[in-house]
Amino acid sequence: MEHQAILEKIRIGYEKILGKNLIGIYIHGSIAFGCFDPRHSDIDFLVVVQDTPSHAQKKQMIQLLLELDAYCPPKGLEMSVVLERFCRQFVHPTPFELHFSNAHKLRAQWDLDEYCRNMNGVDPDLAAHFTVARAVGQVLCGERIEDVFAPVPHQCYLDSLRSDVENAAEDIQNDPVYIILNFCRIAAYLHDGVILSKRDGGLWGMKHLPEAFHGLIRSALDHYTVKGIYEADANAERAFVQTMLQDIFAFQPLQ
Repeated sequence: MEHQAILEKIRIGYEKILGKNLIGIYIHGSIAFGCFDPRHSDIDFLVVVQDTPSHAQKKQMIQLLLELDAYCPPKGLEMSVVLERFCRQFVHPTPFELHFSNAHKLRAQWDLDEYCRNMNGVDPDLAAHFTVARAVGQVLCGERIEDVFAPVPHQCYLDSLRSDVENAAEDIQNDPVYIILNFCRIAAYLHDGVILSKRDGGLWGMKHLPEAFHGLIRSALDHYTVKGIYEADANAERAFVQTMLQDIFAFQPLQ
């Protein structure tokens, strides 16, 4: 099933489940950037509601995602349900009412009642999701993005980016392509103030980051865009992560 068809089923289902409580569903991530690839992309969306959904509604929402999972790309779906007031008047880290992704799928399958009762809290990643939504997001249904999401302060977005890479020295061993291209797009934001996809971040890195890292970035880009084989180089990866972390954590937010 194509990702557009999956999203349409989600739209129809969530409109029925949530009714007038639904403010809108907003697509971010690789689909919004126009570089979705089912080999390594997930389907990212935000659900904005006026009030906290009931427990029964939460179960219905997650059950629909579990049913659609068989038709999804390997990385699956990533969804967060957020109250409208935290979108219009941004809070960081942002509270969420419900979340779902591949990382939590087994837990949801094992005990849906417990999952929906306890899957809530705050998430620093939402600052980045909101920023991308405002920059390139798509409305699946509901109100306009600019009317729902207030601008995210630069310091909050920077904090979200730092949170995403703080364990990069370990994470790069398991997912080097994501880590390398993610660092590139973060650097593009820090130095040029642009919001880029991983693909375009890698292209930016080839132009602006030290030449010593170009081979690493090119290998990651080839794997990401043309199904090339990523050639691991532990020493180069270690040096790249160390350099990028120093840059990111030393950088002051844009004014």
